[in-house]
Amino acid sequence: MAQTYFPTRAASPVKEAFHDSVFAGLNGDKQLKVEDVQEAYVESKDRLISAIDSTKSILGEIRTFNKDEWVVRYPELRQQKVEEEAEESSPSSQASSSRPKNPARRSLSFADDPTFQADVLIGGPRQGLTRSVTLTSIPDVQEEQADSPEKSADKGGDDRLIPASDFNVLRLDLKIGTNHSSQSAASLVSQLEKSSIANLLDDRIATSINHVDKLRLRVQDTSSKVLVTGDLNAGKSTFVNALLRREVMPVDQQPCTTAFCEVHDAADNQGKEEVHVVKDGAVYDINDESTFTKGEISDLETIVADNEHTEKMIKLYLGDTRAPSESLLNNGVVDISLIDAPGLNRDSLKTTAVFARQEEIDVVVFVVSAENHFTLSAKEFLWNASNEKAYLFIVVNKYDQIKNKDKCRRLVLDQIKQLSPRTYEDAEDLVHFVDSASALQPFTANPSFDDLETSLRSFVLIKRSKSKLLPVATYLLNLLSDLDLLSGANAIVADSELQQARANLSHTRPVLEKMKTSRDVLEETLETVEETGAGQASTCTKKILTNALERVGNGQLGVAKPLIPMPSYPGILGIWDYARDVRRALLASLDAAVSLSEDEARIITTNGVNKIKDLGEEHLPEGVERSRRVFMPEAMFSATRRAGKGIKRRSSSYSNIGGAIVAGGMHGVGIGLAQRPDMLDTTFFDLFDVNHQFFIHFGDGKVEESTPTSALGIVSVGVGALTMVGGQSLGMRAVLEGIVRVTDMLGNETARKWAAPVIGAFTIGAVAYLILELPSSIPRTIGRRVKASVLAQGDERDVHFVDAHAGRVSRETRKVLRLASWDMRERFRAAMEERSKEVKSAEEMEKRSLRAKEWFNGIVDKTGAIRTDARLEAIGA
Repeated sequence: MAQTYFPTRAASPVKEAFHDSVFAGLNGDKQLKVEDVQEAYVESKDRLISAIDSTKSILGEIRTFNKDEWVVRYPELRQQKVEEEAEESSPSSQASSSRPKNPARRSLSFADDPTFQADVLIGGPRQGLTRSVTLTSIPDVQEEQADSPEKSADKGGDDRLIPASDFNVLRLDLKIGTNHSSQSAASLVSQLEKSSIANLLDDRIATSINHVDKLRLRVQDTSSKVLVTGDLNAGKSTFVNALLRREVMPVDQQPCTTAFCEVHDAADNQGKEEVHVVKDGAVYDINDESTFTKGEISDLETIVADNEHTEKMIKLYLGDTRAPSESLLNNGVVDISLIDAPGLNRDSLKTTAVFARQEEIDVVVFVVSAENHFTLSAKEFLWNASNEKAYLFIVVNKYDQIKNKDKCRRLVLDQIKQLSPRTYEDAEDLVHFVDSASALQPFTANPSFDDLETSLRSFVLIKRSKSKLLPVATYLLNLLSDLDLLSGANAIVADSELQQARANLSHTRPVLEKMKTSRDVLEETLETVEETGAGQASTCTKKILTNALERVGNGQLGVAKPLIPMPSYPGILGIWDYARDVRRALLASLDAAVSLSEDEARIITTNGVNKIKDLGEEHLPEGVERSRRVFMPEAMFSATRRAGKGIKRRSSSYSNIGGAIVAGGMHGVGIGLAQRPDMLDTTFFDLFDVNHQFFIHFGDGKVEESTPTSALGIVSVGVGALTMVGGQSLGMRAVLEGIVRVTDMLGNETARKWAAPVIGAFTIGAVAYLILELPSSIPRTIGRRVKASVLAQGDERDVHFVDAHAGRVSRETRKVLRLASWDMRERFRAAMEERSKEVKSAEEMEKRSLRAKEWFNGIVDKTGAIRTDARLEAIGA
């Protein structure tokens, strides 16, 4: 049964008594009733103004929060038809079919992020409020039901839920394409970024703030404005004339439908009936004649026609000689103005003007023709107006001209039921079927129009809380419900991001802490690998080359498997070539020893690189790409090889020590000794190392090795004695001088006696040497000379042959290991930096999400407090 907000109609004498009790200025109990009504209105007005200010403050906070701290998301709610059907077909659902289903279950998603899906419940009213919205995630509800099954059972039967239309006031209406389909709008929104939708929502909130400001001015205004609008030629001007009981508005089909004509009581203009045409750009002030142009009432039709294509406001001041109990303008209680608006379907510009003007209107009287019913423009206007004004006053004009009145009444009421449900519920008082033209005929009774006027006066004057405050309260309730929905959805998103941030932290934070702990260990281990590898390579090289030099000094090849084998003795006739081949073989064996040390260094380096890779597997976290570098041991010392072959190229394998290049074989000791001409030169001393034998037998004994005394040694000593005459070492001049001295000695008889034995001994020793000792002594002699030559060149440069190669091999090994270590350090550093960013980002997300969750829940609490404190639900009751 519909709730009645207006006094019951009675016969004419009763109506007069009612009017007299309210407006005639009576005293006693009836006067107290009027004061009680006024007091209740003032109290409701004050509470409503407080609610408006609080709501505006919340809207401002949301805008600030949206810009500075959180991108407010725009939710979408959908029915879960598929899931409900699946649940109904399952055995478990059949077992629980006795329980009432909660129709508020929805699927929550967002236009900017369709991938987000969450099952939510749109809860019913809180604390007895019929327009509050509680948006709760399904898991939270399940936990509450598990804790309190009785409470959940009570909620199961609650059917006071908001529909699935999402928003009432903050709806983002994006229309694209020719048909303005909802599918195309959803397609457009889904393509927008979060920030773009947030900006659209911010603009919508800004519009709501502006509207709230207008609502506040409307509530504070002691007067009431009644907008009379409708379709073109619906009889709006005739209806206004009927209310005024005089023909003032032009009714010639066109003139007064092109401008806003606002009618006031002449008492507001010192009792003068005038027309004031507000000047362009001026703010109307009745006390400032510069803001308007005066005119006569009789010239109204001409004035309206002259301003047909302008947007000027026309103010009319009319006197009404009727009693306050009968007059709407001169009612003695409230200042009321009637606004005759342009027709809605005249053109889009005028229609838009009416839409904008209705925001500052207290009561909308919509005039519709009984012949045409509601046009598309009328339906759109009523649909939008009903979002704020729960009750609309509808006048179905020209009703007397309809033959089938019952059919007309039924069709009109069916349309009203769809457009404004609350108006339909009180259709007896709010919907009137009249003929305004007949009301203007004098001395003619028109009960239907009298009932209309009585209901309108009661709605505007007596029930001001309903006519003036209830539309504002309705708008605030819808807006607060939208804020509940918006805050609840964003609180769910914030909670989802909070859980995600905490899950990320539980995964990334231990990894980061482990990396911080192992960073120093990894650094020390890498340095150890570098130093160990370089040290092993240097030690191994020194050992190999030292052994090789010792073997070469003893006339043996430096390595076991040289590239050039030791030549065989060809005989006395090929002794010179034999000495050259022996020298080449020994030098080649030293080159082979150097190559062998490089091979060992390659093995050591490979082991070091593998250790570094193992360190990467141990210290790098999962998901970090491992090194793709491929170590090629054969590429080590490649520049040295090319330099040994005469290629003049500098690279990291070259080392400048003491100003001499020692890594190549052309200009210093190193690889390529067997190809150096200066090292291959063969001399007489490669055959007879006289000086060496002399120092062995006559020196101070400080020699590196000892050689057993042999016939060859004796001969060598003799030859050495001959060649050391006069303190001169062996040479061509010294030999000639020796021959002369020998000849002189042979002239002596005593000398001649000893000459034969000496010459014989020399001859025997020479023959024995040539036959027995020479093949084995030449390699030793050449080896000693090669070793001495290598070491002598090293001494000149203050760099030892072994140390030079050991340093070179060590540097090459260190270079490779350092490169691998650098790659490992960079990957570890990048991984650690990335994990630090992830942890920092997750921590920021956790902090931001927690702040947003608490903030949005606080908004829901604030909206509930506004409803409770302002008692918005009770306004107009």
